[in-house]
Amino acid sequence: MAILAQDAATGSRPFVLGTIVLTAEEDRDGGGTSSTVSDLDILRQNRVTLDDALKPVPGVQIGNTGGSRNERLIYVRGFDRFQVPLSVDGIRVYLPADNRLDYGRFLTPDLAEIQVQKGYVSVLNGSGGMGGAINLVTRQPTEPFEGEARLGVEAGNRGDITARTGFLSLGMKREQFWLQGSYLTRDSDGFYLSRDYERRPQQGSGLRDYSDTEDSRLSLKAGWTPNATDEYVLSYTRQTGSKNAPYNVDQPIRSLTPPPGPGQSWQRDWTWPEWDLDSLAFYSHTDLGGGYVNTRAYYNRFDNLLSAWDDYTHSSQTERRAFDSRYKDRAWGFSLEGGADLAAGNALRGALHYRRDRHDSIQLPQPTLGLPADPTERSEEETWSLALENTWAAREDLEVVAGISYDKATVLKADRTDDDPGLPTGSSDAVNWQLAAIWQPDARGEFHASLSSRTRFPTLFNRYSTRFGTAIPNPDLDSERATNVEIGYKGDLGPAVIETALFYSKVDDMIQSVPTGTLDDEGGPITQSRNVGDGTYKGFEIAASWDISDRIGLVANYTWLDRDISDPIIDNLRPTDTPRHTAFLRLDWRATDSLTVSPSLEVSGSRLSESAIQPEDPTEIAYTRMGGFSLANLDFDWQATDRASVVFGVRNIFDRDYQLVEGYPEPGRTVFLTTWLTF
Repeated sequence: MAILAQDAATGSRPFVLGTIVLTAEEDRDGGGTSSTVSDLDILRQNRVTLDDALKPVPGVQIGNTGGSRNERLIYVRGFDRFQVPLSVDGIRVYLPADNRLDYGRFLTPDLAEIQVQKGYVSVLNGSGGMGGAINLVTRQPTEPFEGEARLGVEAGNRGDITARTGFLSLGMKREQFWLQGSYLTRDSDGFYLSRDYERRPQQGSGLRDYSDTEDSRLSLKAGWTPNATDEYVLSYTRQTGSKNAPYNVDQPIRSLTPPPGPGQSWQRDWTWPEWDLDSLAFYSHTDLGGGYVNTRAYYNRFDNLLSAWDDYTHSSQTERRAFDSRYKDRAWGFSLEGGADLAAGNALRGALHYRRDRHDSIQLPQPTLGLPADPTERSEEETWSLALENTWAAREDLEVVAGISYDKATVLKADRTDDDPGLPTGSSDAVNWQLAAIWQPDARGEFHASLSSRTRFPTLFNRYSTRFGTAIPNPDLDSERATNVEIGYKGDLGPAVIETALFYSKVDDMIQSVPTGTLDDEGGPITQSRNVGDGTYKGFEIAASWDISDRIGLVANYTWLDRDISDPIIDNLRPTDTPRHTAFLRLDWRATDSLTVSPSLEVSGSRLSESAIQPEDPTEIAYTRMGGFSLANLDFDWQATDRASVVFGVRNIFDRDYQLVEGYPEPGRTVFLTTWLTF
């Protein structure tokens, strides 16, 4: 919005080498639809976690796994965390065991922007972009010296302080080098439930039990710019986190409620004392006159500790179900991208990606009793991707983009120990392709159409997990495939800027867990992951921004999404966690030269949630329909000086009691205050 451009800024810009490929032209989307969330949008609305920051984005839905993991989810046009890769500065964040990313662990105040690609994703970005891609872009300085500091607090509907956030960023730029460093920390006691929530034995009113978290991120970068075109950057990031997991408020809890009834079971007593990521990376851009070469090389570490306890008090680990499960994952890889302008208006680009993942699983049974750890199990996997993409300027107003890639994932080791060769290994490969046309008849707007076919390789969990003795491994599991079709427009229609898209995806060989017809020792069904499901995702999205006057601006978007999933074994399989209708509306009113008032409204239709009480027949699934909701928000941005601002506001003003998944109520009314200083 134009009225927002008058506010103070740090001078920083997005880290250029950390952006992902959208198209050959900076002002075009390359045949697909993309959205960018800026650091100012994040700050003004106090959206400090990644899932919350993407709520206002058209085509994006937010969810929650519920269950013992209680992880925050992001869906892009219905595609989940396995089908939409997440990257930080262009380097993928991937958990080799199961890739169960918790988007609530990724903080946003130190980001310059968030890139969201929907549907069509360039093959140059590597494997996995089946339904979209998300990239978190950090900062790069533009001034000889610049800095930013923030202090923020949040309070629940009872007035108690629930969270504290601190952020410091320093940067400097000289003629041939630059430095950037930042540190971010957030300590949350959890959140308060709505006053309309009805208390029960599992959860009283007020503060949500076991919803506390603690996260931090350190980011350091050094760049060398020997001339006007070339750049070489060394980057280090360390992210740490720990969290508890709230219980289902309707299901039995050990030592707290009566025993489980029919179709129920005790809830797991799990916590995550450690959820840590480290990344050391090198980036380069070298200009070759008529072409260029970009490189990325990296080494990533992921250390995760899951603790299972005897009961809800989390005080002892003596029962057979209690354990400490530690993951020590390592990944190293590189990517090489190059391009050149050819004759007859053709720009050809190619990319090579390689990644090797090593997963070590260390299980310590009944830690309170001091029992020895089980043998360390190791799995290793490598992934290759080779891609070519050509952009042809057919006319001055028409571009055609065609791309093809070959991807291959090979499991080298599976659950191997010093004394056991492990499980049989397997591999998957795929040819991906895409075709798009972008027509820009005049400067006011452009039309695009695209067709693409992309795959998602199964994880080690999909291939090998026995799920505590209730599943059979399937090393030869094939990849999922989605064929995506889209037509869209973006441009100026009178006083408003409009972006709209009509999309359709056909998903084949979906990975589903199906019963094998045999029972485990306790009489439960034994399942196996197989390629048996098919699905269709179709929808429409529209976004608009309108500067009504030099002091009033309006942004709005609406998404309609319809998903259908079929399975030859489970007749009543239904898509869950994504509403059919979502909308967002925000008004920015510059009441005075220093004060901006911004009311907003989040609207979500109803969604299906898999019920915690399931029928005895394993081919049947029980669902619960979660009601739709509307959340009203209000925030204020007071620019006290050219360098200092105060942002404060209220989320969920009317203290709405709502749930995204059965048994897991969301936060009630929340108040926030952030002081923001640039220097």
